[in-house]
Amino acid sequence: MTALRDLLELVRAPAALSVPGDVAAGAAAGRALGPRTAGLACSSVCLYWAGMAANDWADRHLDAAERPERPIPSGRVSPGTALGMAAGLTAAGLTIAGLTGGRRALAVAAPLAAAIWAYDLAAKNTRAGPLVMAACRGLDVLLGATPRGALRGSAAVTLPAALTPALPAALTVAAHTYLLTALSLGETSGTARHRPAATLAGTVALAATTACRPSGGDPGTAGVSAARAVLASWYASQFGTPQARAVADPSPQRVRDAVTAGIVSLPALQGALVARAGAPRIGLALAAVVPPARRLARKLSPT
Repeated sequence: MTALRDLLELVRAPAALSVPGDVAAGAAAGRALGPRTAGLACSSVCLYWAGMAANDWADRHLDAAERPERPIPSGRVSPGTALGMAAGLTAAGLTIAGLTGGRRALAVAAPLAAAIWAYDLAAKNTRAGPLVMAACRGLDVLLGATPRGALRGSAAVTLPAALTPALPAALTVAAHTYLLTALSLGETSGTARHRPAATLAGTVALAATTACRPSGGDPGTAGVSAARAVLASWYASQFGTPQARAVADPSPQRVRDAVTAGIVSLPALQGALVARAGAPRIGLALAAVVPPARRLARKLSPT
């Protein structure tokens, strides 16, 4: 019988702590924060876990050579169980999105699920891989901004307009994801120094952009500005420091450490985006996930 710990390892359970912040960032930017945000976050977590299970199913032969300790090649989880979990979690994620946000939420959740499966089954080991993964996270942010209601008649025209305010946040999270995915290409064999150097420069640029005053004017008080700047700086420190170590020593272990840091530090960036949208307390609450996520990552790898 498959142990619960093995299933948690299969879906990279600790990494899911980085997911609800996507939806919260989109909801804050789209002025849609509310009770539905929690439901959409649950949908997002299910789709994320589905992607992790599908990833290991698709990579089971490669992992047998490169990462034999993973649940499938080690024999702790069967390929059929992994594929069944991926399919079941996808269905659960779409169902929750539909129940929470109606057909408008499904209009974003469905392409998100399709992009996740496309990455795992086709795009991952191609040049398009980082772009597809970035698109997944960007869509996840937009999921949080979906307004409630069904897509009927003229209502369909209003959905793009409702998502437009969340595009800057979606592009920011997508850019972080692109950098993280590009860096992860060196997890098993190491990489050249220029790769972590480039992703480090991108990380600093993202943090600086997020910390700046929005072009349309600050939506809140000095407290909003302070929270935005502090959280963006913390994100840069948490993700940037291990990347700097990888520049000095681009070994597989250093790269894996940097990738792990990129996953567990994402709530700080999401929190900065939420604060930037005028909800600093929620932003700080999101960023508070970083320390426990880091501790969990020592017990169950998020990569």
